[in-house]
Formats: sequence, structure tokens, C-alpha cells
Amino acid sequence: MTMKQRKIIYVDNNATTAIAPEVLAAMQPYFGAEYFNPSSMYDAARSSARAIEQARSTIARCLGGIEPDQLLFTGSATESNNAALFGVVQANPDRRHVITTAVEHPSVLEIGKELERRGLAVTFLPVDRNGELDIDRFVRALREETLMVSVMMANNETGVCYPVAKLARIAKQTDARIVVHSDATQALGKLPVDLHDTLQHVDLLSFSGHKIHAPKGVGALFVRRGTRWRPFILGGHQEQGRRAGTENVPYIVGLAKACELAVAGLDDEQQRVRAMRDRLQHALVELIPALEVNGIAASERLPNTLNLAIHGIEGEAILAELNRHGICASSGSACTSGTLDPSHVLKAMQVPFTAIHGSLRISLSRYNDESDIDRIIEVLPKIVVRLRRLSPYWDDERDCLDI
Repeated sequence: MTMKQRKIIYVDNNATTAIAPEVLAAMQPYFGAEYFNPSSMYDAARSSARAIEQARSTIARCLGGIEPDQLLFTGSATESNNAALFGVVQANPDRRHVITTAVEHPSVLEIGKELERRGLAVTFLPVDRNGELDIDRFVRALREETLMVSVMMANNETGVCYPVAKLARIAKQTDARIVVHSDATQALGKLPVDLHDTLQHVDLLSFSGHKIHAPKGVGALFVRRGTRWRPFILGGHQEQGRRAGTENVPYIVGLAKACELAVAGLDDEQQRVRAMRDRLQHALVELIPALEVNGIAASERLPNTLNLAIHGIEGEAILAELNRHGICASSGSACTSGTLDPSHVLKAMQVPFTAIHGSLRISLSRYNDESDIDRIIEVLPKIVVRLRRLSPYWDDERDCLDI
């Protein structure tokens, strides 16, 4: 059976997701008859301008009923993160200390390193073996000159969730001038994201479309009214002067539809996904010796994410074998998978060297079903057995690590 004939089992949804048919249908008119520039003054363009504002209002409702004008559209969550951090730093030159974590997505982590090169003090909070933060350590990191805190809602590799609402409240109680940002890219559509209630102390929040079944190339940034922040991209009046560049109308419409779908029935859908993830996790732990689940003891994990530490073999070899069986997974973050360096997230969690290169991330979505889980349970243990026979770190006779 060829790859084209075989069903592709896609379980890399933390990297990107399939566009939902409803999203594609909502976008279609703006690729055709409604192609106009929304900034144009003639009547024909007004429908495009209205579509953007309707999308903004829809997304605002999905985020807890915030005021729509606090949302601006971007090209990605990476752009949103850059806009958030650099925009706050530029608007507040009197404060020179930023707090983030050692396990952020590269689009925050690398900004932190760049801010250090520019002379700011940056605290990268460590995590424990479960991938969790120490709240007391966060409190001790706050200083008189602290400008900003940036902590993701959920980790893209392990699915470990962070108490952003609590951290934001602590920061504001310590000093109301501290600006709080969170990257919610992996959380949206999997966890409630309510900027009016539970996240009321968060000043800026980033997310993208392609993690919630919208297209790649569109994202958004929430900027709470009153936040000291400057636009990151200049050169046009669009988005009330906050983000220059002609708006991508079809993609913005698609993002709104995807948010609407993600929020509708959130609890029921994530309960279904969690049940599949847990069944897969339990089966693999039973069938594969020397296998650990990274983040399993964390207080909360994303319901769709399973990060496995498979001792004694390389993640790239596992992925190649899974690919031969039509299974699409990941060894970690898709944004860093082109390098041979071990995951910075797993290094921060102090995953042993015999497993850090053998990590495997499986991330589910609404389009996965029980047959996908059955197939992975059938295939993966056999792959591990074959690869371990070739590993210098594995004793095949005793069926255990040999180090």
C-alpha cells in the first residue's frame, strides 16, 4: 500500500492543524468577489472593512467579552510576541528588568536573550523535573525595576500549564506598573481563555490561527487599554495605527470562525481528546520498558499533549519509522526541529541524557479518533524494540538500559 492509499494519522497538532471546513468556507468570499482593500474609501470596499470588525468582535467574545478595540491582528503569534515584548520595552525606558521562563517558545526566549544583549536584566525562571515553576522563586525575582513578566499559558512541547492568572495577580499586587504578557498560542481552544475574568490582570496576550484550525499566517495580540506599549511595525494607519500593513481579510475572517468553533463545546471536546490521550499514554507505558511521560506529575497538562521520553534511542529514528507507517508526530517544537540540539524545554526539566534525544511528542485534535490511537499502540512499541536492538545504550537480553 502506498502512502497516498494509506490513511495518514496526523498527531502533530501542536505544530499546526488542518483548516476546518467551516473556516475555509467563511474565507472563500474574500478570495473572490470581496477582494477589496479594507482601507479604500469606495462603497465596494466597505464589506471587507466590516468583515474585519465583525471578526474582531467575534474573537473578543471568545476571549471573555472584552472590548474589541483591544485586539489587533498580526501575521503570527511570533509577530505578536515580538510586538508585545519590544513594544513594552520601547515604551518604558525607565525600567530595565524582565522576567520570563526557561521553557518559553523560541519567539519569547530569543527576545529575552536579545534584550540581555541590549543591556536589560532578564530573569529566566527555571522549572523542576515536572516542568513546573516555583511560585516563591517568581516572587523573589520581582524587583523595584521590574518592567515586565512574560509567561506562556501552556508549553508547546510538554503541554504543562502555567498559573498565569496567579502570577499576574501577584505581579500587580507587588507593583501595578508591572506589565504582564502571556503567550496563549497552545492554550486557546484547549483551555478557557477569559481576559475579562480569570485573566483580568494580564495586559497583553498573543495567539495564532494555525493552532486552532485556521490558516497559517494570521495571529492576534490583545493589548489591554491603558497599557504602556508602542507599535512594533510602522508605516501605515491600519489597526488604529498599531500595526502597519494591509489587513489580510480572508485570514482574519478565518481566525474569527476558528475561535468561534474552538470555544463552542470546549469542555466536551477536550474531555473526548483527553480520554484518547490518556488511553494512549497508559497503553504505551505498559508496553514499552524505560519509557517516561514528561510532565505527567504536573498540576495541569493540556488534554491533547503527550510527551514521551523513550530511553536509549534517537527521536529522529522514531519519527522516520513512524513516517513509514503514515504516522506524523514530532520530537518536540516544530520551530526548532530542524536543529540537532536537544530540546531546551527538556534540558530545563533535567530529562536524562539517555532520553532527551529520544523524546516524542504526540498532540491530538478534534479530527483524531480512536482508530488513530489503536494504530499508534500497534506500531510504536514494535518500532522501539527494533531501534533499541541497534542502540549502544540498551541491553537487549535484559531489556533495560546498559549504561
